[in-house]
Amino acid sequence: MAQKISRKSFLGGVAALTGYSTLQPFMPKDNTPWESDKPGYQLGLASYTTREFSLDDTIAMAKRVGLLNIGLKSMHMPLDASEEEIKRLAKKVRDAGLNLYAAGVIYMKSADKVTNAFNYAKAAGIEVIIGVPDHDLLPQVNELVKKTNIKVAIHNHGPGDSLYSSVNDVNKLIKDLDSRVGFCIDIGHVVRINEDPAAMILKYHERLYDLHLKDETENNADGTPVEIGRGVIDIPAVLKALKKVKYRGFAIEYEKDGQDPLPGLAESAGYIHGVLKML
Repeated sequence: MAQKISRKSFLGGVAALTGYSTLQPFMPKDNTPWESDKPGYQLGLASYTTREFSLDDTIAMAKRVGLLNIGLKSMHMPLDASEEEIKRLAKKVRDAGLNLYAAGVIYMKSADKVTNAFNYAKAAGIEVIIGVPDHDLLPQVNELVKKTNIKVAIHNHGPGDSLYSSVNDVNKLIKDLDSRVGFCIDIGHVVRINEDPAAMILKYHERLYDLHLKDETENNADGTPVEIGRGVIDIPAVLKALKKVKYRGFAIEYEKDGQDPLPGLAESAGYIHGVLKML
């Protein structure tokens, strides 16, 4: 028979692991969202986390865990939806009390797909496209950024990616483009090519427009997603780097447990809040 662990013992164990003598539970008793640990920090959710769930379920989970900023993936706000439908879905998110600030990752493999991505973002009223444009389409992306004032944050995808394996690859291609073409640094993929995410943040912060916060089991191509705080990524170092450059917004992308993400997402958010308290 399994041993029953009391709530007090559980919290005491977590406190011991994190170095806290007094750690409060992250979820209020009435299930209302928490406030940010420090003024200005904006925790968010990359909705690929809830890819097996509906938009309504995604909204509910984001609020349950207190992630009040959200970047939507296309399964929650389809890229091929009509302008009216995109506006309706975006309004649903905002009416629920969430800040819909971004969409993506959006792959742009043709001129039409680039145009559609910007029309989609405009209809949704979002500030940032998290994108992966083919290299030859970057001039078109650059011109539409200037025309619309919508930022494009190019996402690195680590080992095996032929377009943007490293954040350094992104930089080589965008350094001479409009400053609103920048980075979405995915720290998991940074670590999977054995690079340092904190160093990337410090190096490229001036054009950092989104950050996907996660953890990995290994710092090589075999690394797989895991709850934040259980893997190899030095999360305190990442958060210290973000604090140093005064970058306050980042989205949790919890890729493990696609059919049951809430427990791991909540654990990950709780760990981040604990680290933020230490900072």
